[in-house]
Amino acid sequence: MPDRAPQQVDRQLPTDEARDLISLVRDIAQREIVPSAAEEEDAGRFPREVFTLLSDAGLLGLPYDAEFGGGEQPYEVYLQVLEELAAARLTVGLGVSVHTLASYALATYGTKEQQTEHLPAMLGGGLLGAYCLSEPASGSDAASLRTKAVRDGDDWVITGTKAWITHGGIADFCTVMARTGEDGPRGITAFLVPGDADGLSAAVPEKKMGLKGSPTAQVHLDGVRVPDARRIGEEGQGFAIALSALESGRLGIAACAIGVAQAALDEAVSYAAERRQFGKPIADFQGLRFMLADMATQIEAGRALYLTAARLRDAGLPFAKQAAMAKLHCTDTAMRVTTDAVQILGGYGYTADFPTERYMREAKVLQIVEGTNQIQRMVIARHLAGPEER
Repeated sequence: MPDRAPQQVDRQLPTDEARDLISLVRDIAQREIVPSAAEEEDAGRFPREVFTLLSDAGLLGLPYDAEFGGGEQPYEVYLQVLEELAAARLTVGLGVSVHTLASYALATYGTKEQQTEHLPAMLGGGLLGAYCLSEPASGSDAASLRTKAVRDGDDWVITGTKAWITHGGIADFCTVMARTGEDGPRGITAFLVPGDADGLSAAVPEKKMGLKGSPTAQVHLDGVRVPDARRIGEEGQGFAIALSALESGRLGIAACAIGVAQAALDEAVSYAAERRQFGKPIADFQGLRFMLADMATQIEAGRALYLTAARLRDAGLPFAKQAAMAKLHCTDTAMRVTTDAVQILGGYGYTADFPTERYMREAKVLQIVEGTNQIQRMVIARHLAGPEER
């Protein structure tokens, strides 16, 4: 395999603290994540010890308030941390993004009492979260979810099945959307459910094409009882909370996609410089050089797009359209770039001896999770032309 080290991304960071943070993340990635990534992905092993290390280093609560154990970093910085982690191993980068998504409801809509009680452990206490919105029969049409929460005195009793849950079966807490009222979006409420709650269980993890180290499973709630003190926001506010969380979560997926694409480009550049055919490195052939140039340009454009959306978010401005654009463009870019990287490596790119085939398999799921790219196009079009007639 090529031993030429990839060039580090030249990042535009707002503070010296942010630059030190990126240096820390790169050090952890190279020491603790990269060396075992290929072997552990092949074995389907989830690196829980890495997430414990990230929690201890303060990297699981970066965009949240320091008052509750967060890093109080702008999204502009947090997303670049995600990109670095995903380039090292997508299971880790995506896992941090999902944990951040799972913490969002409480951090944004919870009461001060709820935040004081639960957030410190969630953000810096070694816990890992899951976000439970999708169901077997409601994916893109999330407002049609059927999981029910019925009031019983001071408690709620939740029954139903969630599907495609990252960290299903290993999460320490779950943010669960359940129906407490009428059909449609206004009848949904958010709850914070402990991972060890009675009646909460998970199915055998799905057997996936890629991202094998990250467990994805159905989560079953069989009469799970939670106190009303674990209800997040008002009754019927859950769908609005879910959509708000996903706007930010899509930026996390965009950053992860650019991380995977950057890793694939680095591998392709390294290989092209080392591999010789017809008496010279294949990087000297114009057709291949143009491929590398196109790959790099697509990556830079994606990075600029997700950072633009992040800066709008940090400024308190609307960013939903730009988040959908970033998710769409960055994940499509990851698919194109990883496919081209396999092509550049030729037969070697199709073997497990090189990581390009893994990057290509992993890139595909990013076009699906947290709103398929077809849904992103619908979101963007609504911002441009208004809602569809019914």
